[in-house]
Amino acid sequence: MKSDIIDNKNKSTMIRQLITEFPLTDVPKERTVTEEKIRKYTYTKDEVDALIADAVKEAVEEAVKIDEASMAKHNRDATVISMILGFTTLALFVDGLLRMLGIIPPFMDLDVNILDKIETDIIDKIKQVPIQKVWPFR
Repeated sequence: MKSDIIDNKNKSTMIRQLITEFPLTDVPKERTVTEEKIRKYTYTKDEVDALIADAVKEAVEEAVKIDEASMAKHNRDATVISMILGFTTLALFVDGLLRMLGIIPPFMDLDVNILDKIETDIIDKIKQVPIQKVWPFR
C-alpha cells in the first residue's frame, strides 16, 4: 500500500514536470500584427522567387537525368531488336537464295529451284542456234 502511494506521488511529480516543461509554440499570444512580426514568420517576394528558382532548377536537372537515362535504355533496346530483325531477315534471304539455286532441298514440296530450268532453257537455246552464227569467223 505504501508503495502504491509512493508510485502515485512519483507519477504526479512526473506529470507536473511534463506539464511545466512542455514545449510551447513561439507564436505570440497577443494577436497584434506588426511588420516586424510579419517579417519574422513570412518570406519576402524575393525570397519566394529565389526558392521557386532553386526548385525549378533542381526539377529541370532531375528531368534531364531521367530523360537521358530513358533515351539510353530506348536506344539499347532498339539496337537489340534491330539486330534480331536484321539477322532473321538475312537468314531467311540466304535460305531462299540457296533453295533457288538448288543447294538446299525443297521445303514441303515447294520447289523453287531455278538452276535446273535455266540450264535446260539455255541448252535448248544453244542447240537451236547454228554454230556458224555464233562463230562466223571460223
